[in-house]
Amino acid sequence: MIIRQADVSEQATQRQEPKPLRLTWALLAALAGGLSLAAAFPPAGIWPLAVAGPALLVVALSGRTLRGSLLTGLVFGAAFFFPLLSWTLNVAWYAWLALALADTVIFAVLAVAQRLLLRLPGWPFAVAGWWVAAEALRDRWPFGGFPWGRLAMSQATAPTRGWAAIGGAPLLTFAVALAGAALGWLLLGLLSPERRANRHGTIRAVAAFAVTAALACLPAVLPLDPVPAGSKTAEVAAIQGNVPRARTLAEQLNAWTVTLNHVAATDKLASKVAAGQAARPDLVIWPENSTDIDPTKYAPVYQEIASAAIAIDRPILVGAVLQGPVRNAGLLWLPREGPTQMYVKRRLVPFGEVIPFRSLLSKITSLTALQPQNFTPGHVNHIFAVGQIRLGDVICYEIGFDDLVRSDVADGANLLTMQTNDATFERDGQTGETGQQLAMARIRAVEHDRAVVVASTTGYSAIVAPDGNLIASSGTWQQAELEARVPLIGYTTLADRLSAWPEWVIVGVTALALCLAIARSAAGRASSGRASSGRASSGRASAGRRRSTAAPVADRPADAPDGQ
Repeated sequence: MIIRQADVSEQATQRQEPKPLRLTWALLAALAGGLSLAAAFPPAGIWPLAVAGPALLVVALSGRTLRGSLLTGLVFGAAFFFPLLSWTLNVAWYAWLALALADTVIFAVLAVAQRLLLRLPGWPFAVAGWWVAAEALRDRWPFGGFPWGRLAMSQATAPTRGWAAIGGAPLLTFAVALAGAALGWLLLGLLSPERRANRHGTIRAVAAFAVTAALACLPAVLPLDPVPAGSKTAEVAAIQGNVPRARTLAEQLNAWTVTLNHVAATDKLASKVAAGQAARPDLVIWPENSTDIDPTKYAPVYQEIASAAIAIDRPILVGAVLQGPVRNAGLLWLPREGPTQMYVKRRLVPFGEVIPFRSLLSKITSLTALQPQNFTPGHVNHIFAVGQIRLGDVICYEIGFDDLVRSDVADGANLLTMQTNDATFERDGQTGETGQQLAMARIRAVEHDRAVVVASTTGYSAIVAPDGNLIASSGTWQQAELEARVPLIGYTTLADRLSAWPEWVIVGVTALALCLAIARSAAGRASSGRASSGRASSGRASAGRRRSTAAPVADRPADAPDGQ
């Protein structure tokens, strides 16, 4: 009876999981999947490929051993993260290698968990949850997390992006990954001769993909958080002063020239206002590192910024590096008053603004020479009050962290800004980093239904509408002054009200599903072991019975045929 039950269980598992691809083909599928997913993000920005990538990972993992799954995950992860993060080559080749390799290894280990989830009934939902859980881990660990390469952030121009306003970036990732898993189910059926012969199964897979794809795009036809008629508005300006483009990073970091460039660009805008060619803005925003010389300690820098504020006759949010201790800050500079309110960056870039293992790394790399002293993080957000504007500020890298942007909206921000310095990552002409950050800002605009002002030293700078569309934008490596009238919205989206709950619910359910998959796998191995033992015992017993009833070999005629 045990043997029959084990055979039935094994047959059921075989029916549920198609025969795996040969390892070579599986690795090629993983390679294609990783490259496809990388191309879903800027600079290519082909957003439908965010569905194709997870689908090809499902195909590559299906039926694999755990060791094979780890290898498959390594290939997919490398094909994804190395192109996605190639802009870090502008810092150092070893920075690119270390960051991409670390993300690849983490992804590969987690891919083993997805392989286990593929054994469950209804596994496309578990796979979609796996993507949310994997991103939740990478957003937080190690060194505080690195939130690059989230499926949600590839959807800035897609009809799917409205899910961010319903359940935040995690729910958007879930919707995209679910469509990808359904496509994977369809591909598995098309690649399996047994499943191709099952017409009803193929129809179900086609229907599942069609439904999940339509569901992913559903927000495009829903009236999500339209800007109310009669909403308050404000005129805002973003200044892109530009940076001297140099062949080496050390040459490019000319702090005094960068500050003067932003003063000059602000003076240009002031001249246009005086000539009636532009409206006088209510607020001007300079980018991160628009002054790397502390204006509160160096009088010439103070005087230059003060002259720009007087010329435009409006408050300027200045991105400044402050000393004693070293901080990356946004300073609100008022005409004829100087710096007043301040926000200090909370989430620092590991191996950039703060360098772990500094004493060790100083012996093997030059990275510590570029940043000789660790920055000190801030611990609270700050809402800048400028007339009717309530401005929430995140600096560069922080745009990727859900909780930081959410905290500004929760504290009453009706306008958001991201101050960023992209010059470091664009020296070789790549636009991946600045494009990926702008895509994140556009998703944040949709998620919180707030206009977002992106101010970059070298571009892209932009003013983003609450629906994620660009009102104004600049190119790279040019001086630009952007200005637009934007709504000041005070209500909260469903995503704001739900806060982090969608992510934690999805992660929790996925963790339970993984536990179930592990338990089923262990039970299957135990049943298989008992079945093998039972078959061996039965074979020995049968052999014994045959020996007891057969004539001794010596008594049988030499010419007698076997079996007689």
